[in-house]
Order: sequence, then C-alpha cells, then structure tokens
Amino acid sequence: MLETAVPRETLTVLAEARWPEAGDGEPDPLPGFVYSSFSPLVAATAGRCLSRWYGGPPVPPADGERIALILASVRGDIAIAEAIATAVDAGERVSPLLFFQSVANAVLGHVATRWGIGGPVLCTSPVADPDADALDLAAGVLADGDADTALVVLAEPACGADEQDRSHALLVRLADREAPETPVGQGE
Repeated sequence: MLETAVPRETLTVLAEARWPEAGDGEPDPLPGFVYSSFSPLVAATAGRCLSRWYGGPPVPPADGERIALILASVRGDIAIAEAIATAVDAGERVSPLLFFQSVANAVLGHVATRWGIGGPVLCTSPVADPDADALDLAAGVLADGDADTALVVLAEPACGADEQDRSHALLVRLADREAPETPVGQGE
C-alpha cells in the first residue's frame, strides 16, 4: 500500500520514447505473444526508452533491482480479449497462450527478464487520465522506497482503421534523488 501521496511534478524524466517515431513500422514480434500487437508495442517502447539511458540490455544489476515497471492502458490488449471471447462464444478450445497474454503484466515480465529488472511490477487501467494515473503511481512507488527509478509505459492499441497503435515510455525518478551513474544513451 502506498503510504505517501507525492505529486507527479516531483519526478525527473531521465529518458523518453514513443512508438511510433519517424520511420517506425510495426514493432517486431515477440516469441510466445500471438494474435495481438499490444505486447510487442509495449516491449518495443520500453526497450527503446531503456536503451536511451542504459544502452543495450541488461541494465547494471544494482540499478535493475531498483527499477519499477508500470504499465497503464485504458483499453488493454483488446485483441486478446476479443480472441478469447470469440473462442468461448463458439465453444472452441482457447489457446493456452491466450490465457498467459490476457494478463497485462505478462509483457512486463518479458521486459524485466530481457533487461535484468527485478523491481515492482504494476499495471493499471485508469478510467480518466492514464498519464496522470501512471505518473502518480510511479511517484508513490518511488517515494515509498520500493524502487529508485520507474519505467512507465502508456500503451493503447488501435481500435479502428483510422487509428494506429501508440505507446509512450518514460524512465523517471524523484527529482531529489541522484540519477543512476550509467547514462550511456542519455540525450539520444
């Protein structure tokens, strides 16, 4: 339970990434994640953000154990929800991979493993402002001392032909704390 309400304005952004950025197509597929672009979207944006601060994976072990992963999405992985609903409605067998993917933090487990991150993992599906919700959550986790740094990923899948999947990732820490000493890709 978060003990301290900390305004998100106290956060310092160390690195930031979006998907898509200029020249981006679809994110690369992820082994074990099927039927949907949501998990590849989250992983690609998270990896891009982390690489801008740390270079390539993994992060230094001392940093990795103190990084929280936070995913916020209003819609969540609607393609997986629809695939499960369609199979159930038709009385068909549901692929076990769909159960694994139906949990939003499954992709955060992939990110944590690839990057050597061992801090708290949190997912939220806010009703109002997903940016504010996720950053407030990050500020609280950091203020409580559960992590020193938080990777916040805001991801929304496209719902129509006129929309595109989009994601925004921020690597943040409290402004009154020292930044990690490995800003390999800082400023890229």
